[in-house]
Amino acid sequence: MVAAVALEKDQPERAEQLRQLRRQMEAVSSRTTGQGSSDHRAQDVLPGVESLLPVPDSLAGVLPRGLPRGAVAVVSGARSPVVGMTAAVTAAGGHVAVVGLPDFGLLAAAEMGADLSRLAVIPSPGSDPVEVAAVLADGMDLVVLGLAGRSVPATRARAVVARVRQRGCTLLVTQGQWQGASMRVEARVCGYEITAGPGDPNGVPAPGCGRISGVRVAARSRNRR
Repeated sequence: MVAAVALEKDQPERAEQLRQLRRQMEAVSSRTTGQGSSDHRAQDVLPGVESLLPVPDSLAGVLPRGLPRGAVAVVSGARSPVVGMTAAVTAAGGHVAVVGLPDFGLLAAAEMGADLSRLAVIPSPGSDPVEVAAVLADGMDLVVLGLAGRSVPATRARAVVARVRQRGCTLLVTQGQWQGASMRVEARVCGYEITAGPGDPNGVPAPGCGRISGVRVAARSRNRR
């Protein structure tokens, strides 16, 4: 089951909303692991190289070692890398929260192998999605944050970076500007795979016709090194 939480503006107070969210995430962490520490939980559910999170095969060429824990990465362009990373982490036993992306492709994530029972979705985080994402870092392996065009100043970004580093969580930022991110992934759609429809002769699609069976995406990554 996908956990969905909405923080609406007409609820009592923002501080109380955040307190409720913290209690909810503590409860999720306790139920899924039986342990109080999110660091121990992350190591238990994602064994192996503890400092890295898995990535989908489609990104193995640009992130051959995986996604570093405790880092902030900005993803721009095509949306499929974000969905693919979510699927890869949950399929490996990790927990992911998606904040501020009301049109996040849950069906696409499931088709990529995501375990939706390990996915929390907060489509409407209110006026401060960055604070909500920082709270979720306490109990998640990966937090995906949609900024809806916002720009996060360097001073605010540094405080959140320190928190995710301490918690061993990775923050994936999209649809906005984040100052001082340690990694940036750029993706663009570069083509489509077309298959013939049932009525096409010889099984060959006519120009401008057919069904889209796949999307080709070109991606590259950069880090501060």
